[in-house]
Amino acid sequence: MPIGKKLYGVVVRLFDGLFRFSVGKTNTFGLENLPAGGFLLLPNNLTGRNPERLQLACRRPIRYIVDESIYRIQPLNRFLRGRVSITRPDVRTEEAIREAANCIRNGEIVCWLPEVQSSSWKVSIQLFKEYEQIAKQSESPVVPVWLDQAPESMFSTKREQPVDSRVNRLSASNCVVFGKPIPKDEFNIGLARERLLGLGEFCFRNRPDLDEHLGRATIRGLRQNQFREVIIDGIDHRRVKGGDVLAASIALSRRIKLLPDRRVAVVLPPGIGAVVANVAITLAGKTPANLNFTVGRAALQSAIQQADIRLAISAQSVVERLPEFPWPQEVWRLENVIAALKIRIIIWRIAVLLMPPWFISSLLRLPKQGGRKEAVLLFTSGTTGDPKGVLLSHRNIISNVTQFRSLVALDRSDALMASLPFFHCFGSTVTLWHPVIKGVRIVTYPTPLDALKNAELIQKYHVTLLPTTPTFLRAYLKHAQPEQFANVRLVVTGAERLPRELAEAFQQKFRLPVFEGYGLTETAPVVSLDLPEDAARPFARAGSVGQLLPGQAAQIRDPASGELLQLYQPGMLWLKGPNVFEGYLGREEQMRGAFRNGWFRTGDLARFDQDGFLYIEGRISRFSKVGGEMVPHETVEAKILESFGVEPGEQGLAAVVGVPNASKGELLVLLTTLNISRHELRKKLLDASVPILWIPRQVKRVPKIPILSSGKVDLAKCRELAMEQ
Repeated sequence: MPIGKKLYGVVVRLFDGLFRFSVGKTNTFGLENLPAGGFLLLPNNLTGRNPERLQLACRRPIRYIVDESIYRIQPLNRFLRGRVSITRPDVRTEEAIREAANCIRNGEIVCWLPEVQSSSWKVSIQLFKEYEQIAKQSESPVVPVWLDQAPESMFSTKREQPVDSRVNRLSASNCVVFGKPIPKDEFNIGLARERLLGLGEFCFRNRPDLDEHLGRATIRGLRQNQFREVIIDGIDHRRVKGGDVLAASIALSRRIKLLPDRRVAVVLPPGIGAVVANVAITLAGKTPANLNFTVGRAALQSAIQQADIRLAISAQSVVERLPEFPWPQEVWRLENVIAALKIRIIIWRIAVLLMPPWFISSLLRLPKQGGRKEAVLLFTSGTTGDPKGVLLSHRNIISNVTQFRSLVALDRSDALMASLPFFHCFGSTVTLWHPVIKGVRIVTYPTPLDALKNAELIQKYHVTLLPTTPTFLRAYLKHAQPEQFANVRLVVTGAERLPRELAEAFQQKFRLPVFEGYGLTETAPVVSLDLPEDAARPFARAGSVGQLLPGQAAQIRDPASGELLQLYQPGMLWLKGPNVFEGYLGREEQMRGAFRNGWFRTGDLARFDQDGFLYIEGRISRFSKVGGEMVPHETVEAKILESFGVEPGEQGLAAVVGVPNASKGELLVLLTTLNISRHELRKKLLDASVPILWIPRQVKRVPKIPILSSGKVDLAKCRELAMEQ
């Protein structure tokens, strides 16, 4: 063996030992996928100490071809200096591409870096067309590689993560995974992104902290913030510290634990009581089921029966306001129960003060791992029929909290508006479990419908993060004043499509951009977020729902055949990740239809752009096949409202529904509160160049469009109305 190779091996082993001592062992997977000859190495990112980790994992020397601006960045410069690397003022040139291709043909591993990539705790993947040129010219395969977030080195003097995203030495998988080579004839940017997301999902689901019990994570979060205000009640303006919430929850949990029931219903609006009830049920080793008390009696009876619920925790004021609610066998008035536990709460408050979180968890006999065991039960909004019970595990909730927090940086000065109901998937994870685990201050109010009162609380308590829906955003637009949003720095909407006109009108009035997210109850719920520009996200993308949160893989499939499509082609979105739910309650048949080979079929039509931003085109259930052509209901609705001069952003005026038809397959029916005739509708839509197949064949005047409490159209009731004629 040549002296140079021997020396290189010795240096690598010495450096490997020091690095492993510093951050722990790197878990390397897929070394068998590396070709014997030269190839292009395509990493998800190479900032911080990732080049060192990649070199140690690969073992063979890597030639880095980088821009000079990258070469000067610390600590990259310390690693690249003196190693096999080539710098150029601009590597996005034909000369640099040819040089990279020549090195690969000579049997070398080449890593080509034209720009600084996102930090290691982001999911943004920057891919360039030049990768395709290098693969073509070198006539060699491309190997994707994912470097997951590593524990921070004990020798580190600077931290990459913001304060709120710091992790302990066990909270990252410290994985480096080499994917299967992509042949040069098949390589394209879309396929590379798909493969990288798959590797990222593999790394993320191997993080050991995701299997922690939700109760233990909650105890740690509240105990660490026992002297800080964690909840401000918007009704009576009480301020409650983390230690007080934890003590009350533990005392209540001891009483709940004595019950034989597996699941306990919570029928409370957002507030201190609702937080304590949910945490107490979890600490008792049972499953909280927050019930949507705004839906009809039949839907509630179905939910209670499906979940076999015999106990509900509520309040006297709520019971009085819901005379038609089908209450289960037993109902606890929370205020009475807490009053009876006053002495026990004081004792537990002293215990919380003196005991560390792990000891409290052990005292309560909480398992160290929750994993895939049932933790939360939510019911879908039931847009197409009876609500389905969605079983979310400890792993699902903790994963999504981790994913969400990796993108949204919050600190002790931040406050989150928590008026979305906890029976709503976004309200459950983002405004309930996320704050108690991460110690974020929340301002609660029983309903998001009262925009005037919500706006007053936003101003009074300096709320900085406002999660909402377009339906409630319209109310703020009408009733709130710009000065009330002076401290808000992030407005994120979900649950329904955000009309561009509404976003523009809100930004014009409040000088605040509105960002859109995407999620499903089945994904615990957040899948993607569009966020403001920063150093790690060089751009946002209007009209998209942002980039996928870390730890999720995606595919685009043909809705009918299931054939794999390019990410850039519109088709059904399939997802995989540790935040994807464990199953539907008592619906094995629907569960089998929802998954294919471990992938969750979302039922949404979507596509990605070249930079990995996700665009939701619509719901499969909101398309009709008319004469062999797929017709999008939401697009037709927008065209109708535009043609009749309806104010942008107005909702609840029109709904298009597909009903069976013998000759055309389906027939479009327009339900509307407007005075529109079939002849007038046809003329205006033809003048607007709407295809004739897209024009509804029937128009039915209704007093109002059925809308669910989440703001979504109640498709089941709309279909019933359409079928009546």
